[in-house]
Amino acid sequence: MSASQLIQNLRNTRVAVVHPRDQDGDDLVRQLQRIGCQVQVVWPPPSQLPLPLDAVFFLLDRDTRSSMPWRMADLAIAHIAIVDYENPTVLKALLDSSAHGVLVRPIRASGVLSSLVLALSQRGYEGRLLAKITKLEDTLRTRRDVEKATRLLMGLRNLSEDDAYQFLRKQATAKRVPIGTIAGSIINAHAMLAELDRDGEPDK
Repeated sequence: MSASQLIQNLRNTRVAVVHPRDQDGDDLVRQLQRIGCQVQVVWPPPSQLPLPLDAVFFLLDRDTRSSMPWRMADLAIAHIAIVDYENPTVLKALLDSSAHGVLVRPIRASGVLSSLVLALSQRGYEGRLLAKITKLEDTLRTRRDVEKATRLLMGLRNLSEDDAYQFLRKQATAKRVPIGTIAGSIINAHAMLAELDRDGEPDK
């Protein structure tokens, strides 16, 4: 999503506020509502967030920093930490929380929108990186399977490397499936036959 689209869609942003209903909490909720966000207030800190959400603002202090397992687990949501002060302990907890943004109490209305937009942008960037990593891992896994299946066919059918690879391609085309699926089937079938051969051997 582009920056302009992100800003235009703010009115559809679903936000949870994990913060006591005190002055700071109420000020934050009012500002988010002025922006047009759909806001839910949750307190005390839940073990799970009330999904679906796009972002969560959460209080990070000595009492709550260990009670929110979703902070690091749910990267599909933008996380904005709320802190009282800055010292080495709080900064370490902030880094451990994997937050995409931070607000410092007392909360000022002027910083809420910027923090939300930057956090949503950062979360989107992380999501795109994770998608690319997953695609690269799938590509490498497929390549390894194709190479292994090619070697198996070369040994079993006495084929050249090119002929074995072309056999895989033709099978994939005929069955209208990815070549990695054919390669995986060959690898699994070979492993199953090898296991049957081992089970059929007489006890020594």
